[in-house]
Amino acid sequence: MDTKIFLALNFDGGAFLDYIMWTMSHFQIFVFMVLIMIYVLYKNLSRKEFVFSLLGICLVVLFADQTATIFKHNIPFFRPTHTPEIQGLVHTVRDYVGGLYGTVSGHAANSFGLAIYISLISRKRWVIVLFFTFALLTSYSRIYLGVHYPSQILFGTVVGLISGFLSYKIFSLFRKKYSNDNKTTI
Repeated sequence: MDTKIFLALNFDGGAFLDYIMWTMSHFQIFVFMVLIMIYVLYKNLSRKEFVFSLLGICLVVLFADQTATIFKHNIPFFRPTHTPEIQGLVHTVRDYVGGLYGTVSGHAANSFGLAIYISLISRKRWVIVLFFTFALLTSYSRIYLGVHYPSQILFGTVVGLISGFLSYKIFSLFRKKYSNDNKTTI
């Protein structure tokens, strides 16, 4: 079933869609979204809360990325581009095939981790929509590029949501203990 869903979602959308999906998977777009997040936090939190929120961002990425890496190394599951039965059917962009294993999508884990983290701090609709849209597009781009099955995206999403939630809880503890200015929403 995973393969059937993958093949339905992985198609040649032409040069324009190839460019969009390639861009959504690039590190630069991730950095851009983190910079937007930092700006929103800086403008709306006290100085102490801002510092704690930056530590939370680092924790999200550390938890999400390392968990995805641990799964890829210890529970290897081929990427679609390396699965012999369907290799010839997979649409790729710029001959990018990714590493051998993609058990848990690091892109999905990181983007959903950051989305839930900033959403729990902010609770503003525009922030939630922006960051979850980014996470969804980034995650889908991995299927479009042919380097993750939907189940690998789902596992990455779960890892990310857990990482973001745990980092938010840690941020909240620091916020309660050390902050004099308890702003609750951005």
